[in-house]
Amino acid sequence: MSYLAKNYNRKKISFKYGKGSYLFSTSGKKYLDFVMGISVNSLGHAHPKLVRTIKNQSKKLWHVSNAFQIPEGEKLAKKLCQKTFADYVMFQNSGAEATEAAIKVARKYFYSIGKPNKNRILCIKNSFHGRTLAAIFASGSKKMTEGFGPKISGFDHFVFGDHKSLKKKINKNTAAIMVETILGEGGIKEIPDWCLKELRKLCNKKKILLILDEVQCGVSRSGDFFAFEKSKVKPDIVPIAKGIGGGFPIGAVLMNKKVAQGMTPGSHGSTFGGNPLAMSVGNTVMDIVSSKKFLRNVKKLSKYFLHKLNDIKNKYPNVIKEIRGRGFLLGIQIHGDQAKFIKKLMDNRLLTIRAAENVVRILPPLNVKKKELDKALKIINKVCSELN
Repeated sequence: MSYLAKNYNRKKISFKYGKGSYLFSTSGKKYLDFVMGISVNSLGHAHPKLVRTIKNQSKKLWHVSNAFQIPEGEKLAKKLCQKTFADYVMFQNSGAEATEAAIKVARKYFYSIGKPNKNRILCIKNSFHGRTLAAIFASGSKKMTEGFGPKISGFDHFVFGDHKSLKKKINKNTAAIMVETILGEGGIKEIPDWCLKELRKLCNKKKILLILDEVQCGVSRSGDFFAFEKSKVKPDIVPIAKGIGGGFPIGAVLMNKKVAQGMTPGSHGSTFGGNPLAMSVGNTVMDIVSSKKFLRNVKKLSKYFLHKLNDIKNKYPNVIKEIRGRGFLLGIQIHGDQAKFIKKLMDNRLLTIRAAENVVRILPPLNVKKKELDKALKIINKVCSELN
Protein backbone atom coordinates (compact mmCIF):
# COMPACT_ATOMS: atom_id res chain seq x y z
CA MET A 1 0.00 0.00 0.00
CA SER A 2 1.00 3.64 -0.41
CA TYR A 3 1.23 5.88 2.63
CA LEU A 4 0.81 8.98 0.47
CA ALA A 5 -2.45 10.91 0.90
CA LYS A 6 -4.98 10.41 -1.90
CA ASN A 7 -5.15 14.05 -3.03
CA TYR A 8 -3.58 13.12 -6.39
CA ASN A 9 -4.98 10.70 -8.94
CA ARG A 10 -1.58 9.61 -10.16
CA LYS A 11 -1.00 7.74 -13.40
CA LYS A 12 0.37 4.22 -12.91
CA ILE A 13 3.84 5.10 -14.11
CA SER A 14 7.05 6.28 -12.48
CA PHE A 15 10.38 7.40 -13.86
CA LYS A 16 13.96 6.46 -13.12
CA TYR A 17 15.71 9.37 -14.82
CA GLY A 18 15.35 12.09 -17.44
CA LYS A 19 17.57 13.54 -20.12
CA GLY A 20 16.69 16.58 -22.19
CA SER A 21 13.15 16.23 -23.55
CA TYR A 22 12.84 12.58 -22.47
CA LEU A 23 11.83 10.62 -19.39
CA PHE A 24 12.78 6.99 -18.84
CA SER A 25 10.33 4.91 -16.83
CA THR A 26 11.24 2.38 -14.15
CA SER A 27 10.09 -0.29 -16.59
CA GLY A 28 12.64 0.91 -19.18
CA LYS A 29 10.33 2.78 -21.58
CA LYS A 30 11.35 6.09 -23.15
CA TYR A 31 8.78 8.94 -23.21
CA LEU A 32 8.82 12.33 -24.90
CA ASP A 33 7.96 14.63 -22.01
CA PHE A 34 5.73 17.53 -23.03
CA VAL A 35 4.50 18.09 -19.48
CA MET A 36 7.86 19.11 -18.01
CA GLY A 37 6.59 19.15 -14.47
CA ILE A 38 3.72 21.39 -15.64
CA SER A 39 5.83 24.10 -17.28
CA VAL A 40 8.55 23.82 -14.62
CA ASN A 41 11.52 22.11 -16.26
CA SER A 42 12.16 24.97 -18.66
CA LEU A 43 15.46 23.51 -19.85
CA GLY A 44 14.42 19.87 -19.84
CA HIS A 45 15.82 17.17 -17.60
CA ALA A 46 19.36 17.10 -16.19
CA HIS A 47 20.60 20.13 -18.12
CA PRO A 48 24.40 19.97 -17.74
CA LYS A 49 24.76 23.62 -16.70
CA LEU A 50 22.09 23.25 -14.00
CA VAL A 51 23.62 20.00 -12.77
CA ARG A 52 27.03 21.71 -12.55
CA THR A 53 25.57 24.72 -10.73
CA ILE A 54 23.79 22.58 -8.13
CA LYS A 55 26.87 20.42 -7.63
CA ASN A 56 29.18 23.39 -7.14
CA GLN A 57 26.85 25.37 -4.86
CA SER A 58 25.88 22.32 -2.79
CA LYS A 59 29.52 22.03 -1.70
CA LYS A 60 29.52 25.62 -0.45
CA LEU A 61 26.21 26.73 1.06
CA TRP A 62 22.57 25.62 0.95
CA HIS A 63 20.70 27.78 3.43
CA VAL A 64 21.44 30.64 5.82
CA SER A 65 18.06 32.45 6.35
CA ASN A 66 17.06 35.93 5.25
CA ALA A 67 18.39 37.27 8.53
CA PHE A 68 21.60 37.70 6.51
CA GLN A 69 22.51 39.06 3.10
CA ILE A 70 22.50 36.47 0.32
CA PRO A 71 24.72 37.57 -2.61
CA GLU A 72 23.27 34.97 -4.99
CA GLY A 73 19.80 36.42 -4.40
CA GLU A 74 21.02 39.99 -4.87
CA LYS A 75 22.53 38.91 -8.18
CA LEU A 76 19.33 37.22 -9.43
CA ALA A 77 17.14 40.12 -8.31
CA LYS A 78 19.35 42.54 -10.24
CA LYS A 79 19.10 40.43 -13.39
CA LEU A 80 15.31 40.22 -13.11
CA CYS A 81 14.91 43.95 -12.55
CA GLN A 82 17.28 44.92 -15.35
CA LYS A 83 15.43 42.60 -17.74
CA THR A 84 11.88 43.66 -16.78
CA PHE A 85 9.63 46.46 -15.54
CA ALA A 86 10.47 45.72 -11.90
CA ASP A 87 12.40 47.76 -9.35
CA TYR A 88 12.31 45.21 -6.53
CA VAL A 89 11.98 41.43 -6.06
CA MET A 90 10.87 39.24 -3.13
CA PHE A 91 11.83 35.58 -3.42
CA GLN A 92 9.48 32.77 -2.42
CA ASN A 93 9.42 28.99 -2.92
CA SER A 94 6.46 28.44 -5.24
CA GLY A 95 3.83 30.00 -7.47
CA ALA A 96 1.12 29.91 -4.81
CA GLU A 97 3.39 31.70 -2.34
CA ALA A 98 4.29 34.26 -5.01
CA THR A 99 0.60 34.90 -5.68
CA GLU A 100 -0.15 35.24 -1.96
CA ALA A 101 2.73 37.66 -1.61
CA ALA A 102 1.46 39.67 -4.60
CA ILE A 103 -1.93 40.04 -2.86
CA LYS A 104 -0.18 41.16 0.33
CA VAL A 105 1.93 43.72 -1.57
CA ALA A 106 -1.19 45.23 -3.17
CA ARG A 107 -3.09 45.48 0.11
CA LYS A 108 -0.12 46.76 2.08
CA TYR A 109 0.52 49.48 -0.49
CA PHE A 110 -2.92 51.00 0.00
CA TYR A 111 -2.64 50.58 3.77
CA SER A 112 0.70 52.41 3.69
CA ILE A 113 -0.82 55.41 1.89
CA GLY A 114 -3.75 55.65 4.30
CA LYS A 115 -6.37 53.75 2.32
CA PRO A 116 -6.79 50.47 4.26
CA ASN A 117 -10.32 49.90 2.91
CA LYS A 118 -8.95 49.45 -0.60
CA ASN A 119 -8.22 45.75 -0.13
CA ARG A 120 -10.32 43.76 -2.57
CA ILE A 121 -8.80 41.96 -5.57
CA LEU A 122 -10.75 41.48 -8.81
CA CYS A 123 -10.01 38.20 -10.65
CA ILE A 124 -11.31 36.09 -13.52
CA LYS A 125 -13.80 33.45 -12.42
CA ASN A 126 -12.40 29.90 -12.72
CA SER A 127 -8.85 31.14 -13.19
CA PHE A 128 -5.95 29.57 -11.30
CA HIS A 129 -3.62 31.29 -8.84
CA GLY A 130 -2.48 28.40 -6.67
CA ARG A 131 -3.78 26.04 -3.97
CA THR A 132 -3.41 27.99 -0.73
CA LEU A 133 -6.60 29.19 0.96
CA ALA A 134 -6.42 32.75 -0.35
CA ALA A 135 -5.34 31.60 -3.81
CA ILE A 136 -8.24 29.18 -4.29
CA PHE A 137 -10.76 31.84 -3.34
CA ALA A 138 -8.97 34.29 -5.63
CA SER A 139 -9.50 31.78 -8.43
CA GLY A 140 -13.25 31.77 -7.88
CA SER A 141 -13.57 28.07 -8.64
CA LYS A 142 -16.37 26.22 -6.87
CA LYS A 143 -14.57 22.93 -7.41
CA MET A 144 -11.35 24.12 -5.77
CA THR A 145 -13.01 25.88 -2.83
CA GLU A 146 -15.54 23.16 -1.95
CA GLY A 147 -14.99 21.89 1.57
CA PHE A 148 -12.46 24.59 2.50
CA GLY A 149 -14.81 27.13 4.05
CA PRO A 150 -15.35 29.57 5.55
CA LYS A 151 -14.84 31.68 2.46
CA ILE A 152 -11.76 33.89 2.42
CA SER A 153 -13.19 37.31 1.69
CA GLY A 154 -11.60 40.08 -0.31
CA PHE A 155 -12.03 38.74 -3.83
CA ASP A 156 -14.50 39.63 -6.58
CA HIS A 157 -14.86 37.92 -9.95
CA PHE A 158 -15.84 38.54 -13.54
CA VAL A 159 -16.24 36.13 -16.44
CA PHE A 160 -13.37 35.90 -18.94
CA GLY A 161 -14.04 38.36 -21.77
CA ASP A 162 -16.99 40.09 -20.05
CA HIS A 163 -15.67 43.64 -20.00
CA LYS A 164 -18.95 45.20 -18.84
CA SER A 165 -19.00 42.95 -15.79
CA LEU A 166 -15.34 43.76 -15.10
CA LYS A 167 -15.98 47.49 -15.04
CA LYS A 168 -19.11 47.14 -12.89
CA LYS A 169 -17.26 45.06 -10.29
CA ILE A 170 -14.70 47.82 -9.60
CA ASN A 171 -15.74 49.79 -6.52
CA LYS A 172 -14.26 52.04 -3.84
CA ASN A 173 -12.73 49.02 -2.06
CA THR A 174 -10.99 47.56 -5.13
CA ALA A 175 -7.22 47.52 -4.74
CA ALA A 176 -6.17 45.60 -7.84
CA ILE A 177 -7.11 43.53 -10.85
CA MET A 178 -5.21 40.22 -10.92
CA VAL A 179 -5.26 38.04 -14.05
CA GLU A 180 -3.09 35.42 -15.71
CA THR A 181 -1.70 36.84 -18.95
CA ILE A 182 -2.32 33.42 -20.48
CA LEU A 183 -4.65 31.23 -18.45
CA GLY A 184 -2.99 27.84 -17.95
CA GLU A 185 -5.20 25.53 -15.89
CA GLY A 186 -8.19 27.50 -17.16
CA GLY A 187 -7.78 26.20 -20.71
CA ILE A 188 -4.79 27.98 -22.34
CA LYS A 189 -6.71 31.20 -23.00
CA GLU A 190 -4.64 34.22 -23.97
CA ILE A 191 -5.66 37.72 -22.96
CA PRO A 192 -5.26 39.77 -26.18
CA ASP A 193 -2.80 42.65 -26.31
CA TRP A 194 -5.57 45.22 -26.79
CA CYS A 195 -7.29 43.90 -23.68
CA LEU A 196 -4.13 44.13 -21.57
CA LYS A 197 -3.71 47.73 -22.74
CA GLU A 198 -7.29 48.52 -21.76
CA LEU A 199 -6.76 46.88 -18.36
CA ARG A 200 -3.75 49.11 -17.78
CA LYS A 201 -5.74 52.21 -18.80
CA LEU A 202 -8.62 51.16 -16.55
CA CYS A 203 -6.33 50.62 -13.58
CA ASN A 204 -4.74 54.02 -14.16
CA LYS A 205 -8.14 55.67 -14.39
CA LYS A 206 -9.46 54.01 -11.24
CA LYS A 207 -6.13 54.42 -9.41
CA ILE A 208 -5.83 50.71 -8.71
CA LEU A 209 -3.03 48.21 -9.34
CA LEU A 210 -2.53 45.71 -12.15
CA ILE A 211 -1.21 42.28 -11.13
CA LEU A 212 -0.28 39.98 -14.00
CA ASP A 213 0.19 36.39 -12.85
CA GLU A 214 2.98 34.90 -14.98
CA VAL A 215 3.69 31.85 -12.82
CA GLN A 216 3.01 29.50 -15.73
CA CYS A 217 3.31 31.68 -18.83
CA GLY A 218 6.35 33.72 -17.80
CA VAL A 219 10.12 33.21 -17.94
CA SER A 220 10.34 32.88 -21.76
CA ARG A 221 7.60 30.25 -22.20
CA SER A 222 5.59 32.56 -24.48
CA GLY A 223 8.60 33.45 -26.63
CA ASP A 224 9.03 36.73 -24.76
CA PHE A 225 10.53 36.78 -21.28
CA PHE A 226 7.10 37.82 -20.00
CA ALA A 227 3.96 37.15 -22.01
CA PHE A 228 2.68 40.70 -21.42
CA GLU A 229 5.75 42.29 -23.04
CA LYS A 230 4.23 41.96 -26.51
CA SER A 231 1.47 44.36 -25.47
CA LYS A 232 3.98 47.01 -24.25
CA VAL A 233 2.06 47.12 -20.94
CA LYS A 234 3.80 47.66 -17.60
CA PRO A 235 2.08 45.98 -14.65
CA ASP A 236 2.61 46.96 -11.02
CA ILE A 237 3.13 43.48 -9.61
CA VAL A 238 4.04 40.15 -11.23
CA PRO A 239 4.28 36.80 -9.41
CA ILE A 240 6.51 34.20 -11.09
CA ALA A 241 7.73 30.66 -10.32
CA LYS A 242 7.91 27.39 -12.28
CA GLY A 243 10.38 27.99 -15.13
CA ILE A 244 12.75 30.33 -13.26
CA GLY A 245 14.14 27.39 -11.29
CA GLY A 246 14.34 24.95 -14.17
CA GLY A 247 12.95 22.28 -11.83
CA PHE A 248 14.29 23.66 -8.55
CA PRO A 249 11.58 25.29 -6.36
CA ILE A 250 11.74 29.07 -6.77
CA GLY A 251 9.01 31.69 -6.66
CA ALA A 252 9.23 35.47 -6.74
CA VAL A 253 7.19 38.64 -6.73
CA LEU A 254 8.37 41.45 -8.98
CA MET A 255 7.10 44.93 -8.21
CA ASN A 256 7.61 48.55 -9.14
CA LYS A 257 8.99 51.16 -6.76
CA LYS A 258 5.59 52.64 -5.98
CA VAL A 259 4.00 49.50 -4.56
CA ALA A 260 7.21 48.26 -2.92
CA GLN A 261 7.14 51.12 -0.41
CA GLY A 262 4.69 49.23 1.80
CA MET A 263 6.97 46.22 2.22
CA THR A 264 8.95 47.36 5.23
CA PRO A 265 11.08 45.08 7.46
CA GLY A 266 8.88 42.42 9.07
CA SER A 267 5.97 42.86 6.66
CA HIS A 268 6.63 39.57 4.86
CA GLY A 269 9.03 36.67 5.17
CA SER A 270 9.94 33.21 3.93
CA THR A 271 12.17 30.70 5.70
CA PHE A 272 13.49 29.03 2.56
CA GLY A 273 12.74 31.71 -0.04
CA GLY A 274 15.86 33.05 -1.72
CA ASN A 275 18.25 30.48 -0.26
CA PRO A 276 21.74 30.33 -1.84
CA LEU A 277 21.19 26.98 -3.55
CA ALA A 278 17.94 28.07 -5.22
CA MET A 279 19.36 31.45 -6.18
CA SER A 280 22.41 29.88 -7.81
CA VAL A 281 20.16 27.71 -9.96
CA GLY A 282 17.94 30.69 -10.80
CA ASN A 283 20.94 32.71 -11.96
CA THR A 284 22.00 29.94 -14.34
CA VAL A 285 18.47 29.54 -15.74
CA MET A 286 18.13 33.30 -16.13
CA ASP A 287 21.39 33.59 -18.04
CA ILE A 288 20.20 30.99 -20.54
CA VAL A 289 16.50 31.75 -21.07
CA SER A 290 16.71 35.54 -21.15
CA SER A 291 19.20 35.82 -24.01
CA LYS A 292 17.93 37.23 -27.31
CA LYS A 293 19.24 34.23 -29.24
CA PHE A 294 17.39 31.80 -26.96
CA LEU A 295 14.13 33.75 -27.20
CA ARG A 296 14.39 33.97 -30.99
CA ASN A 297 14.71 30.20 -31.15
CA VAL A 298 11.67 29.68 -28.88
CA LYS A 299 9.63 31.95 -31.15
CA LYS A 300 10.88 30.29 -34.32
CA LEU A 301 10.28 26.68 -33.24
CA SER A 302 6.99 27.39 -31.45
CA LYS A 303 5.65 29.17 -34.53
CA TYR A 304 6.55 26.11 -36.61
CA PHE A 305 4.96 23.76 -34.08
CA LEU A 306 1.78 25.84 -33.83
CA HIS A 307 1.45 25.91 -37.63
CA LYS A 308 1.80 22.13 -37.84
CA LEU A 309 -0.71 21.60 -35.02
CA ASN A 310 -3.22 23.71 -36.92
CA ASP A 311 -2.56 21.57 -40.01
CA ILE A 312 -3.52 18.50 -37.97
CA LYS A 313 -6.62 20.33 -36.67
CA ASN A 314 -7.69 21.15 -40.23
CA LYS A 315 -7.09 17.53 -41.21
CA TYR A 316 -9.16 16.17 -38.31
CA PRO A 317 -11.83 18.79 -37.50
CA ASN A 318 -14.03 16.11 -35.94
CA VAL A 319 -11.32 15.38 -33.37
CA ILE A 320 -9.72 18.78 -32.71
CA LYS A 321 -11.88 21.83 -32.07
CA GLU A 322 -9.18 24.48 -31.58
CA ILE A 323 -5.46 25.01 -31.08
CA ARG A 324 -4.72 27.57 -28.37
CA GLY A 325 -1.81 29.42 -26.83
CA ARG A 326 1.49 31.05 -27.66
CA GLY A 327 5.12 30.00 -27.56
CA PHE A 328 5.44 26.66 -25.82
CA LEU A 329 2.32 27.10 -23.69
CA LEU A 330 -0.11 25.41 -26.06
CA GLY A 331 -3.41 23.60 -25.84
CA ILE A 332 -5.36 21.22 -28.07
CA GLN A 333 -9.07 21.57 -27.41
CA ILE A 334 -10.70 18.32 -28.45
CA HIS A 335 -14.29 17.28 -29.11
CA GLY A 336 -14.13 13.85 -27.51
CA ASP A 337 -12.95 12.21 -24.31
CA GLN A 338 -10.03 14.23 -22.94
CA ALA A 339 -8.72 11.42 -20.73
CA LYS A 340 -8.83 8.94 -23.61
CA PHE A 341 -6.91 11.33 -25.88
CA ILE A 342 -4.20 11.88 -23.26
CA LYS A 343 -3.94 8.12 -22.60
CA LYS A 344 -3.56 7.36 -26.30
CA LEU A 345 -0.77 9.92 -26.54
CA MET A 346 0.91 8.32 -23.53
CA ASP A 347 0.51 4.84 -25.05
CA ASN A 348 2.47 6.24 -27.99
CA ARG A 349 5.13 7.58 -25.59
CA LEU A 350 4.11 11.26 -25.57
CA LEU A 351 3.31 12.76 -22.17
CA THR A 352 0.79 15.61 -21.94
CA ILE A 353 -1.58 16.94 -19.27
CA ARG A 354 -5.13 18.20 -19.05
CA ALA A 355 -6.51 21.73 -18.64
CA ALA A 356 -10.06 23.05 -18.35
CA GLU A 357 -12.49 23.28 -21.30
CA ASN A 358 -11.44 19.86 -22.62
CA VAL A 359 -7.97 21.11 -23.47
CA VAL A 360 -4.85 18.95 -23.64
CA ARG A 361 -1.83 21.00 -22.56
CA ILE A 362 1.39 20.78 -24.57
CA LEU A 363 4.41 22.07 -22.62
CA PRO A 364 7.75 21.14 -24.23
CA PRO A 365 11.02 22.30 -22.71
CA LEU A 366 12.05 25.68 -24.09
CA ASN A 367 15.21 24.16 -25.58
CA VAL A 368 13.30 21.40 -27.37
CA LYS A 369 14.76 20.23 -30.70
CA LYS A 370 12.86 20.42 -33.99
CA LYS A 371 13.12 16.65 -34.47
CA GLU A 372 11.43 16.17 -31.08
CA LEU A 373 8.58 18.49 -32.11
CA ASP A 374 8.23 16.49 -35.33
CA LYS A 375 8.07 13.28 -33.32
CA ALA A 376 5.31 14.73 -31.14
CA LEU A 377 3.40 15.90 -34.23
CA LYS A 378 3.62 12.42 -35.73
CA ILE A 379 2.16 10.90 -32.53
CA ILE A 380 -0.63 13.50 -32.31
CA ASN A 381 -1.51 12.92 -35.96
CA LYS A 382 -1.58 9.15 -35.40
CA VAL A 383 -3.91 9.45 -32.38
CA CYS A 384 -6.21 11.81 -34.28
CA SER A 385 -6.40 9.36 -37.20
CA GLU A 386 -7.36 6.56 -34.80
CA LEU A 387 -10.09 8.67 -33.19
CA ASN A 388 -11.43 10.22 -36.39
